[in-house]
Amino acid sequence: MTTTLRPLEPLQRNPDGTRSRRYQVCVNSRPVGEIRLGTSPSFGEAVACVDDLRIAEPDRRRGRGTVAALAAEEVARSWGCTQIDTVVPASADGALRLFGALGYTLRNRGMEKRLGTTPPALPPGSSARPMTGAEFDAWYEHEFDDYARMWIERGVPEAAAYAKAHSDHEKLLPHGLTTDGMLFSVLEHEGARAGTLWLSLRDPGEAFVFDVQTEVARRGRGHGRTLMLLAERQAIEAGRPVLGLNVHAGNTPAERLYESLGYETTEHSLSKPLL
Repeated sequence: MTTTLRPLEPLQRNPDGTRSRRYQVCVNSRPVGEIRLGTSPSFGEAVACVDDLRIAEPDRRRGRGTVAALAAEEVARSWGCTQIDTVVPASADGALRLFGALGYTLRNRGMEKRLGTTPPALPPGSSARPMTGAEFDAWYEHEFDDYARMWIERGVPEAAAYAKAHSDHEKLLPHGLTTDGMLFSVLEHEGARAGTLWLSLRDPGEAFVFDVQTEVARRGRGHGRTLMLLAERQAIEAGRPVLGLNVHAGNTPAERLYESLGYETTEHSLSKPLL
């Protein structure tokens, strides 16, 4: 039997500069599912994204999805892409195994925690205050560079990594420190600066931790946990029932911290180079 992809629409040129196309997955010309392939709005034309892959139940567990994903890689290569990404829900164990078998590796995990209604107390000696304008400027310069270098370490070309950093920060923080729905806090312990927190309240159903940093000289003293308690406190006070975050693959201390605080994985972001 032969599994092929049949276009369901012309190649789409989207307003955000990406391209995309939906395909029917066929076995000997018989439709058995669909796949949607696009390019990344963050990394540009060089990075393809499998945005959706569905195989009808009667044809699952027969290798149809695997062949469809491989065919999508060939389409991505014909577009000139050098990398392909996908996001798999935590509940989709079969899809996670499929992409893992094809050489995709974990890039980061989305995690979230359902919050109660009582804000947690900070440990004795710890307190928080809003970040000042001067502190924000220094934080922004450091965080921007760290963010770009993190992507470079994960194989993204330097120019693309810095372009993504610029695009993401311009989108999220168009007015810097005074951007609506963004909270920037400094954690202090016994009068000394211990860390910083960037929390988003833009989504009415969820708060999101974009950045949490412990001062280098203060690491290993539990301040990371305190910063997360601060995030939960601010989220509850703002009426947000859920707190979300991303943790990058290989950041074992952060993964352990979040899991110990009750965060659960909601999705896996996977990536594969196209040789």
